[in-house]
Amino acid sequence: MKILEYKVVETSTVTDEELEGIINKWVKNGWEFDGIQFVTRESSKRPSMAFIFFVRPTDKPLNEES
Repeated sequence: MKILEYKVVETSTVTDEELEGIINKWVKNGWEFDGIQFVTRESSKRPSMAFIFFVRPTDKPLNEES
């Protein structure tokens, strides 16, 4: 049975070039882009960090480490 495997990539460089590079790298490696979450501070509206989420189907058992 196929289950979804998740990958989370964290970056503190939140620029369009950096985010595009991360997304393109992991999509080329067989991962599907699933979403992005930005972290902001109260003192600034500009994101200080981003978490980028990817998924892919796998046959690995749930308890197996990658």
